[in-house]
Amino acid sequence: MKRLFLAFATVATLLAIAKPASGENPADVQRLLETGACAGCNLVGAELSDTHLIGADLRGANLSYATLIGANLEGADLTEANLAGADMTDAFLTNAVMDRARLDGANFTAARMYDTHVRGASMNDLTLTGAELYNTDISVGGSYEEFFPE
Repeated sequence: MKRLFLAFATVATLLAIAKPASGENPADVQRLLETGACAGCNLVGAELSDTHLIGADLRGANLSYATLIGANLEGADLTEANLAGADMTDAFLTNAVMDRARLDGANFTAARMYDTHVRGASMNDLTLTGAELYNTDISVGGSYEEFFPE
């Protein structure tokens, strides 16, 4: 009985700390890579490292837990996108728009964000270690309105 309990506890612990399973729609990933337009797409957990998504239309897309390490998102429109838990280490986001996006728990380590719009975005628990932020209103904890009321 002890062994069964120990086995159950071990499996439960592993499931609790594991990254959510990839749930992206492969057709959506292909559409994004081919056309750069994927508004409202399901890209949950998608592997998009080192992709060139310059000017991509990702409005309302679900990119939660996606891997975008080294991705070039210059001029991309991520308005109302869900980037919760996304890994954007070393991503390039010049002139990108992330207004009203969900950025909670996103990793922006060493990311470069110049003139990036984040009005109304949810920004709890961001990782910004070594990130370069110029003319970008990023804050840690809370939303844009809490720090810059109209």
